[in-house]
Amino acid sequence: MHISFLLLALSVSTLTNAANCLYVSSYHQGYEWNDGIERGLESVLKGKCQIDRFYMDTKRNQDESFGKKQGLAAKKYILSTNPDVVIAADDNASRYLVKPHFRNSSIPFVFCGVNWTVDEYGYPYTNITGMIEVAPIMQTLKAIKEISKSPLQGVYLSSDVFTEHKDFQRYRTLFAQQSVEITGIFVSSVEEWKQAYLDAQNEGFIILGNNAGINDWQRTEVIKHVMLNSRVLSITNYDWMMPYAMFAITKQPEEQGEWAGQVALAILNKLVISNIPIVVNRKTNMYTNPILSKAAGIRIPPDLYHKAVKIGQ
Repeated sequence: MHISFLLLALSVSTLTNAANCLYVSSYHQGYEWNDGIERGLESVLKGKCQIDRFYMDTKRNQDESFGKKQGLAAKKYILSTNPDVVIAADDNASRYLVKPHFRNSSIPFVFCGVNWTVDEYGYPYTNITGMIEVAPIMQTLKAIKEISKSPLQGVYLSSDVFTEHKDFQRYRTLFAQQSVEITGIFVSSVEEWKQAYLDAQNEGFIILGNNAGINDWQRTEVIKHVMLNSRVLSITNYDWMMPYAMFAITKQPEEQGEWAGQVALAILNKLVISNIPIVVNRKTNMYTNPILSKAAGIRIPPDLYHKAVKIGQ
């Protein structure tokens, strides 16, 4: 369902009573992706629905027992505050909160930021719809083939968190269909990341996954490391990884939040949630880091370079 359709639905009625919208983040305030979702959500709901917040903090604390504990805490909070609609961002909110505690309940939920598929959660329920988050993998592969001299084998380097493993499996499958092989390397510390980055200089390219989950990350230290040691193309799907990458095609977190906010308002205006289909994100941005690519001797083709936003360090 397009936002334009939702706006049309909203135009036929006006909220007359103060409504309470609860935003449940799988992660912590200050994590770039979720902050973007929250900005998008606020841009739509401000002045229309009171936004309450609950942060599960499961990016910095990845143990399953912690996730289950936070799911129960979020459940208790929901039952005590009785929100009109809940916006549940990213996989762990679905894994630890929605699926075990609110399947087909009377409380409406809108999910966003769930990576690739909702099969493991059994969506849709009678009380939920949402936006699946997919990375622009084939666009990324096309860019790799345009830029890299040896694009047939590469490395996916990322933090050792659930969503990054989930992303890597999708990358590996789709790349293999194009006869490109990638190896996943998942690390928990900045020193492990730096060593893996060094080792990957023998590959054709490096895909930089998320650094969230590497709790001792040091921006200045890592920038220095990549400036001194980069010899092959580094590419990412996260805009906050651009200080360490040469090129990026990224998703827009605000798209997720804006869509979830529009759906929340439509639900508050009595649009039946089962009539709102699950959708997939569409918007992307393109970035390049000329300082790093020049230092590494990597040439970004003009057709990509001129389309991309230039990022400094």
